[in-house]
Amino acid sequence: MFEFHADRKRYFDIQVMNAEKYVIPFIREKFAIREGMRVLEIGCGEGGVLKAFINQGCTGVGVELDAPRIELANAYLPDDIREGRLRFVVKDIYQVEVEKDFGGPFDIILLKDVIEHIHDQARLIGWMKQYLRPDGIIFFGFPPWYMPFGGHQQICKSGLSRLPYIHLLPRALYRWILRRGEENVEEMMEIRDTGISIERFERICREQGYRFLDSRHYLLNPIYEWKFGWKARRQFALIRAIPFFRNFLTTCVYYTIQVIK
Repeated sequence: MFEFHADRKRYFDIQVMNAEKYVIPFIREKFAIREGMRVLEIGCGEGGVLKAFINQGCTGVGVELDAPRIELANAYLPDDIREGRLRFVVKDIYQVEVEKDFGGPFDIILLKDVIEHIHDQARLIGWMKQYLRPDGIIFFGFPPWYMPFGGHQQICKSGLSRLPYIHLLPRALYRWILRRGEENVEEMMEIRDTGISIERFERICREQGYRFLDSRHYLLNPIYEWKFGWKARRQFALIRAIPFFRNFLTTCVYYTIQVIK
């Protein structure tokens, strides 16, 4: 496991900086973020991404199933919560009531490093229409499954954390290696079962009635700037144009989508 995965406050700060420098400017290229807009983040963790939007004058709601992470969010963001700019809901997203829990729909919905952990991705992407205002947008940022660390093996506690592409091994062999490394086998296999490719994501969005506002593929994920000191680098046009193969060399993708009217 890399040090920043254990230091939750540092990881929170990294999420704020990454959102301010890369996520928000990406969204603004096709969608105006205005003061007072309502922003929802699904799988918000400690609230770092949301905090960047609060700093832009938006109001935010974060929904998260992992209660201990919301306890940290409450500790990191007491002023924003107290002054009504931000609140959190500890609940399964499918159990949420739009008016009761959220106070109505949103201008922007964020899923940053979340969709690749969802079992029924088509259901969630279609489900989110009820949370979205008519002209609102949804932002996705995620690592394609086939990329070097698409199995999230970087969270492993053993030397497996530094082995690229190991998650692409045959299922039984991968499980055996995880067990030998005394890793959390069930957690890692669940990630294996929910990984998503670029092509599958795009197909689901179209099937669920969305259009693409913008997309960007990265050879080097923007967040690596803070994790490893590596400058973000967009994917080469030629590689991006090659379906399936591009997944192996693309460490992160950004998308904004909107409901087709």
